[in-house]
Order: sequence, then structure tokens, then C-alpha cells
Amino acid sequence: MSDPVQFEAFVRAYQDMVFSTAVRLLGNETEAQDVAQEAFLRAWNHFADLSGSRTAGGWLKTVTRNLCLNHLQRHRARWKVFSDFTREDEDGSERELEIAAPDTLQDTLLTADQRELVERSLARLPDDQRVALSLYHFEDMDYAEIATRLGVSLGKVKTDIFRARETLRKRLQPARESMGV
Repeated sequence: MSDPVQFEAFVRAYQDMVFSTAVRLLGNETEAQDVAQEAFLRAWNHFADLSGSRTAGGWLKTVTRNLCLNHLQRHRARWKVFSDFTREDEDGSERELEIAAPDTLQDTLLTADQRELVERSLARLPDDQRVALSLYHFEDMDYAEIATRLGVSLGKVKTDIFRARETLRKRLQPARESMGV
């Protein structure tokens, strides 16, 4: 049996990380709260092993991410499904469209207002774009890992991340200009 006082301290220490991970992936605070609660229930069941572990935070973040992805898989009907994009060459033959994505998303935010604007813009992205972008930038997964975990093609992951970045860039550009960034 776990010590409730120690577990309460554990929850306080990790609740923000768990919730922010869930809300980024799910785009819905209510669903994120449910997933966070489930993550902490699993932590309670493993607390004897976690309480002294230096890797407890990583374990909890992985559990949260997997719970979010499982939740999204169950609700996949709301995702827009589209095939890999192709483009037609000058000779009329089709080939896969390759979209190179920058290595990093500019994540230097000067104020809490900017952070809130980015979070709101991220939450308004379509599910498939938000999840792919969040997994790449916030969970440090590479394109191939994302494609495998989501059960989609590598081309779709690249396209989703590219489109998400472009949408965020367009939505955030007026705010950046008004702030002189």
C-alpha cells in the first residue's frame, strides 16, 4: 500500500506536466483532465516503484502520452483521413510530394500572453495536425516514430506537421508584428 501523503506530494509535483502534455495532444481541457486522472491512477498502482525513482517523471509523461494517443485512436472517426499527397511532374507522371520541415519551431516566448496565444492557436488546429506537431516538438518523437504510433504514413506525418506550422505561422504573424518580434 502506498503512502497517501507522499503520493499527494508526487501529484502536486507532476500535475502541471501531466495536464499540459494531455491538453497539447488532445486539444480539450476536459478530456485532458480525464487522461491526467487516469495517468495518476496508474501511478498510484505503481507508486511503490515510482516513489524513489529518478525516472518517475519520464515514466509519467510516457504513460500520459500513451493514454492520450489511445484516446485519440478510439475517437479516430473525428480525424480527417487523407492519403499521401502526390504531385504531377512536368512529364505528367505522379510522385510523392516531399515537404521539408524546419528542425525546430521557434519556441522563444517573451510573455505569458504570447504563450497563451500559442496554446490557443495550437488547440484550434485540426486533431491530426496538432497531435503530430505536439509529438514532434513537445515529446521529441521523430517522424517515423509518430507515423508508426499513429498508424499513418510518413508522408502524412510530414504533411500534417508542415500544415500545422504554416497555420500557426499565419495565425501568429500579426501578433508577432504587433509585439515587434
